[in-house]
Amino acid sequence: MQAYSERLGVPASWWALTLLMGVSGALVGLAFGVVPTIALTLACAGAAAWATSAYGSVRITVTDTELLAGKARVPLTALGEGVALEPEQARSMRMENANPRAFMLLRSYIPTAARIEVTDPADPTPYLYLSSRNPQRLVDVVAAVRARA
Repeated sequence: MQAYSERLGVPASWWALTLLMGVSGALVGLAFGVVPTIALTLACAGAAAWATSAYGSVRITVTDTELLAGKARVPLTALGEGVALEPEQARSMRMENANPRAFMLLRSYIPTAARIEVTDPADPTPYLYLSSRNPQRLVDVVAAVRARA
């Protein structure tokens, strides 16, 4: 059962970039004729749409037994306390106060984040830094599900 699920989708303005990539392809193709123009328009817009969709499809999910963040799968038993980070705290944790051993799932277009300690002594990762639009809810759900287990 999923206790929490969040998709870190890209902002709508990023989708305008796919349109601009299509226009760029069309401008390049104009020198070669109608068919290359259509082909380059579709290829450039399609590649940009694929990249935008792939970047924004990452999810954070909390189940009864584990936290899934992107490609990471961490058992809830290996997690400790979490804290919701406001934009300035989150920026500091990604920059000057970042630990190079931490697992960071960050998206630049999401200003807030959650920091959740990793308590497993066999894991060298000190904490998870997870960009989240609802960091307090994420931290609360992880704590509640951990307490039930």
